[in-house]
Amino acid sequence: MPTDVSAALSSSAPRYRRTVRRAELRRIVPLADTTIYELEQRGEFPRRFNLTPRCVVWDLAEVEAWIDERRRASDASLIARSPSPDVRQRRARPVRQ
Repeated sequence: MPTDVSAALSSSAPRYRRTVRRAELRRIVPLADTTIYELEQRGEFPRRFNLTPRCVVWDLAEVEAWIDERRRASDASLIARSPSPDVRQRRARPVRQ
């Protein structure tokens, strides 16, 4: 009988969502803070939220879903790569022809 009770309790227990603070987010997503902020403003990155007036966090499940979405988009070549710089226009160490 205890197994039935523990199974019932575990199925009805609320799932806790894991959150990450900025330092851990930087280890997961190697982007600069300003890049993350700009992506958030454009609605292209999960929004941060405040746990307290001085503690900002991101929902880990949302961040992981964003990473998976970016991987699928990259695999499908939907993310355009930036063009390579024209090294002939460099002022320092110009390329000899």
